[in-house]
Amino acid sequence: MTGYSPAWWLPGAHAQTIWGKLFRRQPSQPTEVERWDTPDGDFIDIHRLKAPSSAARLVLLHGLEGTVRSTYAQGFLGEARRRGWAADMLIFRSCGDELNRTRRFYHSGETTDLGFVMDRILTEFPRQSVILTGVSLGGNVLLKYLGEQGLNLPIQIKAAAAISVPFDLSRASRYIDRGFSRLYQRHFIRSLKRKAVAKLEHFPDLVAPERLSGIRTMYEFDDLMTAPLHGFADASDYYSRSSSLGWIDRISIPTLLLSAVDDPFLPPEVLGEVRAIARRNPALHPEFTLQGGHVGFVSGRNPFRPSYYAERRACDFLADQLAQRVALSA
Repeated sequence: MTGYSPAWWLPGAHAQTIWGKLFRRQPSQPTEVERWDTPDGDFIDIHRLKAPSSAARLVLLHGLEGTVRSTYAQGFLGEARRRGWAADMLIFRSCGDELNRTRRFYHSGETTDLGFVMDRILTEFPRQSVILTGVSLGGNVLLKYLGEQGLNLPIQIKAAAAISVPFDLSRASRYIDRGFSRLYQRHFIRSLKRKAVAKLEHFPDLVAPERLSGIRTMYEFDDLMTAPLHGFADASDYYSRSSSLGWIDRISIPTLLLSAVDDPFLPPEVLGEVRAIARRNPALHPEFTLQGGHVGFVSGRNPFRPSYYAERRACDFLADQLAQRVALSA
């Protein structure tokens, strides 16, 4: 089904998941950053990789607490550069080098910023084909956006790829609060709480500091911070309305769904539900490997020369879809 062969020297899902964060060495790509003011008085940063005006444009969305320095992000930008594509990486609010201005942050179902970015890109480059990819949280945002747009998606957008998506946020939040996966949860909570404390300097009524300090799980953070800040009743309401599982049946363009069954962020039965939906929607192309961890997919026989399957497979899929569109229009 896929060409992925997991690295023998990284046994298990956690080794695959952790490797990229701790040991991957990825050269930085020559992007230029632009700051775009948003309609609500905030800003977002876009890292842009230039290419000829006739090239396709790859729009990239990062994962929870990711940045342009995330190794998978640089991997995707490197793939785009190698293929001669332009690229635009959206940095979600508060994930850049400067905290955003407004009370709100970003979250797994927030698609208005992506819509704002897509409208601007399509206006700026009306003749270029656009392809999209999202990783983890960014993949959930991407799939929800595509589902919301449905058949009304602009014709310049040709295909998409989503990697290690937490399709069901409620079950994902419970799954990461067990066993070794709590290590990842603690990492995210530390980063999110640090930003929330910084927000309190500008918005002291945001949350009681003592309640913030007591947070230990993603559910507790989302219930205290994410949900009320973004108009949800509570964490359960946020998860229900934001999970891409409820939107993927409406996606209308070819979309690769690449995940590993052993992903420590998501119970494997969720992928079975995704596969069932994909059988009813031919636009969806699920590829679920038995191994690979979360945004891992490390391969290669030599530990000193690893290769990274996810970026290559996603960009191969997107390139194939672009080639098919060209062939059909010839």
